[in-house]
Amino acid sequence: MDNRVVFRLLVELILIGNFATAYDNIALRKFAWQQYPYTGRPLNFARAYKAVDGLYSNRSVFGGQCTISGNAERTATWTVDLGRILSIHHITIYFRTDDIPWDENNAYTERLLGFSVYISNTSDKFDGYLCFKDTKYTKTTVPNTTTIECINHGQYVIYYNERLPGVTYPVGYSHFAYSDLCELEIYGCPTTGVYGENCTLPCSQSCQERHCNILDGACLGCLTGYKGPRCEEQCDNYKYGFECTFTCGNCSNGEQCHHVNGRCTNGCDVGAQGYTCDEACPFGRQGKNCVEVCKPNCRGGCNRFTGVCQSGCYPGWKGTFCEDECDELYYGAHCSTSCGFCLNSEQCHHINGTCFEGCDRGFQGEKCTEACPEGLFGYNCQETCDINCGVPGRCNRVTGQCEGGCQPGWKDTKCDQKCDGGTFGQNCTQPCGVCFGKEQCHFINGTCLNGCDKGYQGIKCTQACPDGRYGYNCQETCSMNCKRSTTCDVISGQCSVIGQPSEYDTDSQCYPSLYGVVTTLCLSIALNIFFVICFIRNRACKGQSQEKKNTKQLSTEHTPYNTELYDKVEDNACYQELGQISQLSHYDKLH
Repeated sequence: MDNRVVFRLLVELILIGNFATAYDNIALRKFAWQQYPYTGRPLNFARAYKAVDGLYSNRSVFGGQCTISGNAERTATWTVDLGRILSIHHITIYFRTDDIPWDENNAYTERLLGFSVYISNTSDKFDGYLCFKDTKYTKTTVPNTTTIECINHGQYVIYYNERLPGVTYPVGYSHFAYSDLCELEIYGCPTTGVYGENCTLPCSQSCQERHCNILDGACLGCLTGYKGPRCEEQCDNYKYGFECTFTCGNCSNGEQCHHVNGRCTNGCDVGAQGYTCDEACPFGRQGKNCVEVCKPNCRGGCNRFTGVCQSGCYPGWKGTFCEDECDELYYGAHCSTSCGFCLNSEQCHHINGTCFEGCDRGFQGEKCTEACPEGLFGYNCQETCDINCGVPGRCNRVTGQCEGGCQPGWKDTKCDQKCDGGTFGQNCTQPCGVCFGKEQCHFINGTCLNGCDKGYQGIKCTQACPDGRYGYNCQETCSMNCKRSTTCDVISGQCSVIGQPSEYDTDSQCYPSLYGVVTTLCLSIALNIFFVICFIRNRACKGQSQEKKNTKQLSTEHTPYNTELYDKVEDNACYQELGQISQLSHYDKLH
């Protein structure tokens, strides 16, 4: 035998001896299974348990201590079930040699090349851990007994080899796959929850199923919520669950969630809900634990964290949270539409723009955006332009002021006032005549409804009385006693020039001095002067009357005329004149 081979075998035997003294063979007499057992005679060649019966001193085909796989197969699988998950330190395999020299000339060396060993918690190798995969052995270097250190845990140990069609394998590999095993020993602790050379040290209680590294006690997996070599640390850094691989939700105030189940002890922070606070707030809700409702005027909900209306507001509202009504004379979507002309420039309805108290002057309609039609003005266009406007029925829609002035006889900005103050006609610029009692003339045509005052005539009383006429509407005739009967005062009828006394009117000389007294009285200011003059005139008249009586007696003796009429007139002449003086004249009234 080659010296290199001998040296390799010695090293492996030493390792096997060292491993074997520390741990138990936990595969001994456990249930085993082979994918393609040998079907030839004798049949006991096919028994899979032959690889775990503890016998391997005879590695020949007829020794009855090895399991032989079927011929011409592309895959070869052999599995042992340890009964439960146990901690494993190493695996030793004794291959079939037929008890002939183990070198490149041994036909069984090529069957071993490329083999793999898995440890799994299920019978499926792909669920497990690959302990070993041959990628370097050749027919001259592959050992017939090998020990594989595989510190792990599992219930199933699986030996596997393959020769798949279409795959090119290295030189020296057999054409088909085999699993010719005489013994496969698995060394580890026969019970769970312990480790060490004698399997007497307890694994950490936080180790998953109490499985720990058989050498140093490091957990081969932690219970949910724990981490670290011995699984003594709780998950942190916002992680939880198995192997601390899950991320905490949005816990209140940024707190760490429960290390095992991820539950937020003090509830969820803003924008989150659910047992682990990993659910976003549903539409329309926000805040801590999503207990707050978005403001009702948000369009499309709100930000679940801040409550801000990200999609804007419904028409009529504004602000970050859409809590403020439109103002400053705007309404509608985005508060961008201007209000109409509401009464007193008030704010319109923030949503639809209607004016609560109606429209200001000059406008109408629900939103007070329609200007008054022609002929209407004022608040809500409820007033009608005056027909007396210069252009009938047309005026300013706000103020009602007529366009083109007024019709004749009317005044004021709205042409709703008749001419007065002694005026009439267009723009009330024409003066009235002298109407009876100084009355207002007709406001349109200037006629005097009750006739003319003293001294005037005509339909508008603008014509002075003609010669010989005086009084109201010039209906009276001047006295025949006037020197000129055609000339008298048009108002009072007083003669302008007194005529000469006739031979029948001896008392006519009293007239000049009487009218002089009247004129003096009219111009007198002090009342006492008036009475003095009257007293003097009365005394003069009495003396004159006495003379007249004397004359009368003389004349009756020589004159044949009837003097009774004259007597009556003469007897009362001075009193009549004083009576006339006592009446105020037209001119006195003017003063």
